[in-house]
Amino acid sequence: METGLRRKKILEIIQSSGNCITGSKLATMLNVERQVVLEDIALLRASGLNIAATPSGYMMISAVNKKRPARVFTCSHQTPEQTEKELMIMVENGGLVRDVIIEHPIYGEITGMLMLSTSDDVKNIMERLKSKDSRPLSSTTGGIHMHTVEAETEEALEKIEIALREEGLLA
Repeated sequence: METGLRRKKILEIIQSSGNCITGSKLATMLNVERQVVLEDIALLRASGLNIAATPSGYMMISAVNKKRPARVFTCSHQTPEQTEKELMIMVENGGLVRDVIIEHPIYGEITGMLMLSTSDDVKNIMERLKSKDSRPLSSTTGGIHMHTVEAETEEALEKIEIALREEGLLA
């Protein structure tokens, strides 16, 4: 497939997908190596397209409804169980966890795109953390981190804040 046509197809697939789509899945669909897809996505992003790379795959940033209420929660905890509990509270109360943010002492603010909206999303990211022998960004800041969470209503965000406070997960 010609390069320009392949990039156009990648864009169409990402735009039409209701969910994130992985580079591996795109590569399989287009019968190319995953590295080719990564390079194509990098070039599409460089051209100004808002393609986000999340732990679950690629998605168009415009898929995020910026008109919904959002709040940044500053959290603090140490264990993977607390990480899972925190994220489950957010999604089970109607939140979309857009990102995780830390204030690194050398590099400043570091943001990782998450885009978690279901308990399955949370379970998948927790499994990936365990299977890849990885640590969350907050491990570099003594467990302190922030999440931008959006929801349909301010009441849902308030419910999330109350539940996080009751579990002792807010900083």
